[in-house]
Amino acid sequence: MTADTIEFDTPRLRLRQWRESDLAPFFELARDPQVMAFLLPLPTRADSDAMVERIRALIAANGWGFWAVEHRESGAFMGFTGLNSPLADLPFSPCVEIGWRFGRQWWGQGFASEAARGALQVGFERLALDEIVAFTAWNNTCSAAVMERIGMHEDVGGAFDHPLVPEGHPLRRHRLYRITRPRR
Repeated sequence: MTADTIEFDTPRLRLRQWRESDLAPFFELARDPQVMAFLLPLPTRADSDAMVERIRALIAANGWGFWAVEHRESGAFMGFTGLNSPLADLPFSPCVEIGWRFGRQWWGQGFASEAARGALQVGFERLALDEIVAFTAWNNTCSAAVMERIGMHEDVGGAFDHPLVPEGHPLRRHRLYRITRPRR
């Protein structure tokens, strides 16, 4: 079953389904040690391409997911932002998470917050979600700052050990953030 694919623009960005031309720049992003500092690495091009194919298939099936982010003015691939139903057995599952990953050249310019606000709007207005969560490694202060800028609040009692991160790994402990649909 395929759903109508949701794609949308923000003032500076286009969030869209992935294209073949995104594979190489996504792999470059995934090879950058600074981009991947708080994530488990994707060691090979085949792993990177497989991740994109899984994301693309989920968007095709559901109409939404982790969209590719394109700079509207230049057309450059920047990374991804979007919504996802995590497969991992998380203590707060089932849930829909928001997440993002951008190339380093796009950091510090408000792009992650802009894209995430657009994804939240889709989640609450078009998908009628009641709550969206986000989580990150306990020491990823930059990602946590984006979560706070887009109106999310840390669930202090919700810290957890991510089940897909090996025991003893420094990135295993995660912080949990939440936001609920605005009431009108």
